[in-house]
Amino acid sequence: MVASESLTSESLLISGFKPDLRSASGTRIYKGLTTKFLRVGTLMVLDVISLTLAWKLAIIYGTPLESPWTQKVSFQLLVLAVEIGMIAIGGLYRSGSNRRNYPGLIKAVTLSELLLLLIAFLYEPDSYVSRSTFLLFWLFCVVFICTAHFSCDVAIRLLRSRGAMRHSVFLITDPEDKESHLQIIQKENCYTVQKIADSSSLDPMNRETTFEDLCKQGIEEAFVSWNAIKDRLYVCWCFQTVGITLRILPTQQGEVRHPKSVFWTIGEVTCMTIPAPVIPGSDFWVKRSFDLCCSIVLLLLLSPVYVVIATLIKLDSSGAVFFRQNRAGLHGKSFKIWKFRTMVADAENLQAKLEAKNEIKDGVLFKMKDDPRITQLGKFLRRYSLDELPQLFNVLLGEMSLVGPRPLPMRDVERFQTKHFIRQEVLPGITGLWQVSGRSDIDNFEDGVKLDIAYIENWSLWLDLQILLKTLKVVFNKAGAY
Repeated sequence: MVASESLTSESLLISGFKPDLRSASGTRIYKGLTTKFLRVGTLMVLDVISLTLAWKLAIIYGTPLESPWTQKVSFQLLVLAVEIGMIAIGGLYRSGSNRRNYPGLIKAVTLSELLLLLIAFLYEPDSYVSRSTFLLFWLFCVVFICTAHFSCDVAIRLLRSRGAMRHSVFLITDPEDKESHLQIIQKENCYTVQKIADSSSLDPMNRETTFEDLCKQGIEEAFVSWNAIKDRLYVCWCFQTVGITLRILPTQQGEVRHPKSVFWTIGEVTCMTIPAPVIPGSDFWVKRSFDLCCSIVLLLLLSPVYVVIATLIKLDSSGAVFFRQNRAGLHGKSFKIWKFRTMVADAENLQAKLEAKNEIKDGVLFKMKDDPRITQLGKFLRRYSLDELPQLFNVLLGEMSLVGPRPLPMRDVERFQTKHFIRQEVLPGITGLWQVSGRSDIDNFEDGVKLDIAYIENWSLWLDLQILLKTLKVVFNKAGAY
């Protein structure tokens, strides 16, 4: 489990605004994007020229049979689209050894030819194909495309030997691993090591300065020893939000793979790589925009429901319609959460008398299945999670998100251990992975925290959408609600 050393129980009230762990600290497009587009664009242009030339030569030197589909410009464009698409699907435009994967190129061209034959037959069933034209086109494609990729590779190597088209990188490793890690990087012959630092550069007191230096120097990629990352979840997200590709160098212990990483070969050594997004933090701002739009629309649509519930609460028991409580939000900052009241008016004062009946095993949270403080209407509202609807106001104000770790009462957060505070590094949510994985049926706080951390590690817009859809299913099934 990952710990966040920057938060303790004494830091619940903080001054100043700190962004969500997943948001970018500033506007910065991935620096290596121009080089990447230039390389991919050059390869694609060479492939288009190669395919066009192969097509013309195949028609000239093949058996001179009249075939209507071979003369149509639309089909010739389809040939280019299928061939280029198949090469792209095979990952043969990616960096590294992919552009030198000649068996892969031959396979992609061959599959494209077979697909084109099928399309030609379906496109013009009564026409025929010259076998010699087909075979010559396949042969010319293989020769020309492989030659183009080889020529491009030679040109890139020549430019890199002269200091051009090289990626500026930063190495963070312990002194005893420095030489071996440098040798791994230098074998790839496409990197310029701008600076080398030890693991202390990622310590809490130095981390902010380190990332500022990385951005100022225009670093594209960072090579970091796995052992040098002490707070792995937090640090990995830091590299993501500043737009720097993180390459995690292997260790003899063979650490567990990070969920967002892909395997990449550097100097014949396989290491984990967490790619940098094109626009750092863009996914988070899409999430925030989605939260804002959804909260406004839902508040307007559900306003009649709010009125009905408020009226029923007033008729059911004495007390306020809304229940407001201090909760620990982003970075532990206290905020008032809004809920429809489901308990008697003095419920918080009565909780102290019920602590002995707490059903959560480790006592961090407080849960009772048959809580005597809950009103009759409150049981119904909780069963269908209708009491949570006012939290759309919290989402609108930016204090919460639709999806995220649930904000906990201050009483619970004061009992946190240091390792638990990582869940406070992201916006709390109305629903989350914990809630759709068992709701109140999870009676161990540690199990719930593991789910919250798994959410932060694997977060994506698609994961949020999945959780929202599962929430609807869980609510309608009344699973684990009390």
